[in-house]
Amino acid sequence: MLSTLFPIVSLLTGIGILLIGSGLFGTLLALRAGLAGFSDSVIGLVMSAYFVGFFAGTFFCPGLIRRVGHIRAFAMFAAIAATTAILHVLVIEPAVWLILRVITGACLVGIYTVIESWLNAQTPNARRGQVFAAYMAVTLLALAFGQVLITWADPSGFTLFGIASILLSLGLVPIAFTSIAQPLPVKTPRLGLRFLYTSSPAAVAGALASGLVIGAFWGMGPVYAQRVGLDTAGIASFMAATILGGAALQWPIGHWSDRVDRRRVLALVAAAASMFALISMAAAPKSMAGLMISSFLFGGLAFSVYSISVAHLNDHLRPEESLEGISGLLLLHGIGAAVGPAAVGLLIAGFGPSSLPVYYAVTLLLLSTFVLLRIRQAPPTPMEDHAPFTLMVRTSPEALVLLADTPDEEAAAPQGNR
Repeated sequence: MLSTLFPIVSLLTGIGILLIGSGLFGTLLALRAGLAGFSDSVIGLVMSAYFVGFFAGTFFCPGLIRRVGHIRAFAMFAAIAATTAILHVLVIEPAVWLILRVITGACLVGIYTVIESWLNAQTPNARRGQVFAAYMAVTLLALAFGQVLITWADPSGFTLFGIASILLSLGLVPIAFTSIAQPLPVKTPRLGLRFLYTSSPAAVAGALASGLVIGAFWGMGPVYAQRVGLDTAGIASFMAATILGGAALQWPIGHWSDRVDRRRVLALVAAAASMFALISMAAAPKSMAGLMISSFLFGGLAFSVYSISVAHLNDHLRPEESLEGISGLLLLHGIGAAVGPAAVGLLIAGFGPSSLPVYYAVTLLLLSTFVLLRIRQAPPTPMEDHAPFTLMVRTSPEALVLLADTPDEEAAAPQGNR
């Protein structure tokens, strides 16, 4: 038992440390860009570059891992990511930062891919669902804790960049401390848009809208908070409250969606998230308590959109189609995440910081409207065909192997609404 558990705990500890550094670094970079005088449109492009690298790395990292092996690839990705964290503060130029962000995004998805491959190799079939849930929880909590570290030093100095680099390096230690078997070669995912849309238009719309909203939050949320007058502690609290909302509310929302027409839940969640985005805009910066509560609720609802979309797609797939289908949604979410920060950067440059919550509200309201139209066009999925809800955070397609191989999957092909 211990021989099986120790490598899994080491892997989760290592990725947790890496993600604390990643969470700190993403927010820090947005703040430092603002302090350096980058325009909002340029900041949006720089922050989008991370997701461009992440998306591109999803395709070329598996081939690189197959060529040099998991251990060498992991060491290379972590070393480069730690190096880019320092380079950002040594060379403060938008064009250089844009290139560095692409490289960082590619390295992070490479790290995710290797660690998730190791998790797949180390996890017994009976424990896959539990390990997947633990991995998703560690991911969100580590990213939230990374926001707290913003308050440890002045964002305009070197210290926080150094801490981010240290954490990206220290994440190697728990993993290197244990012997981990070389897993099977990873596969390059495919994005079959026709297959996805035919299977479930509502799930496709949800994944894309989620990417547009969550990508904009990660990339431009700190800039928005900075522009409306929050201090460093306030920015950290705003970001952490939104992420913790995403961690806390997904389970109850997801279990609700298991018992009713999932499309109705998706439409209501998107509409409610739209409302709380506007409430948070009205609260900032007049009421810090109001901003924290509305941000927590917005995060819980907005982060749930992707998870509900994945569960809804699973309601319409056979078990052998699940991995390919959800991988496609993951990539579609990545496309939205790459577009979101750049679009919001242009909006903030033209119309001011309130453009971000308005962008959230409009995007989510359009999603809600589309899903309601789908409800009128097709009957609901029978309850017996509902796949169990699982909390989902965008990492790499390798994480989905844990989900796809859980023994709880239904063998029957689903029917009903799309």
